[in-house]
Amino acid sequence: MMNEPEARSERKPTRDLVRALPKTDLHVHLDGSLRPATMLELAKEYGVAMPASSADALADYMCVTDARDLVDYLARFDVTLSIMQTADALERIAYELAHDAAEENVRYMEVRFCPALNTRDGLSYHDAIEAALQGLRRAEAADNIQTALIVCGLRNLPASVSVDLARAAVDFRDRGVVAFDLAGAESGNPPSEHQVAFDLAAESNLPITIHAGEAFGAASIHQAIHRCHARRIGHGTRLLENPDLMRFVNDFRIPLEVCLTSNVQTRATESVADHPLRLYYDHGLVVTLNTDNRLMSRTTMTDEFWAAHTELGFDWSELTDLALMGFEAAFLPYPEKSALIDEVAAEISAQA
Repeated sequence: MMNEPEARSERKPTRDLVRALPKTDLHVHLDGSLRPATMLELAKEYGVAMPASSADALADYMCVTDARDLVDYLARFDVTLSIMQTADALERIAYELAHDAAEENVRYMEVRFCPALNTRDGLSYHDAIEAALQGLRRAEAADNIQTALIVCGLRNLPASVSVDLARAAVDFRDRGVVAFDLAGAESGNPPSEHQVAFDLAAESNLPITIHAGEAFGAASIHQAIHRCHARRIGHGTRLLENPDLMRFVNDFRIPLEVCLTSNVQTRATESVADHPLRLYYDHGLVVTLNTDNRLMSRTTMTDEFWAAHTELGFDWSELTDLALMGFEAAFLPYPEKSALIDEVAAEISAQA
């Protein structure tokens, strides 16, 4: 279905058209996507100090423009996590994230987070997962959006923590959790160190996606796929360093969760114009566009699609192809996925 030769639409993309385009966001972190105004309100409620006193100033501070690498970029998460230690806060933040995404016609969203980072005030992993799911369900009831949750392990935490997180994810497999992930500082922390957790998830038929090929080379992607059962790859920016692996990823239709803006911020690529998304697309790979962190990257799905158009030359037909690939790559049951694809494909055709 994707990347087949076809007559190119002459329609010229505009930001309004891109905003109205039905989209997915398959790689978005809950703790990287808060509203600045909400952060200030929660900080006041919980007696937590924030680095700025106005929403605009806080938004400026939280947008990472000076990171030297991925580890530097991740430092800002200490601020958001300081106010994400109660069920009420998690529920509200998840609701607002999905609601804001629905406002720009994101029709399906998979939100990810690591519950081990939300336990300082007594929440269990299950409590944190249930709170986030409640917020997403509330958004689904109010807005035209479907949502799901991905539970993340962290590379810098003990492997035993990843095992416990994988068990919690499996417990919620039929209640809103659709995958298990591994995030965090990539260099020096290979996914194979968390092999038991991935084996547990895979044996329970829970899909796996792994951050790989962002701050470390293609070897990280190879390990994620061949040792850790990854069915999608978070970022995959450096896949081109191994042409043989790139062919494998293409042949077996393993989607890449591309995050243009954050890849520039973390120095995975020098600029959007230098990003390998264009190369991957032209070679026929399954590529999806995502925000990663709406707050730290000060981005939206509309911004990501617009960047693909203005910086990488994607025309309207190619943008709609990218949008549809997002739905194709979703961790949804096949009948639901097929129905959703038919719905959005008809919508896209009406826009042509």
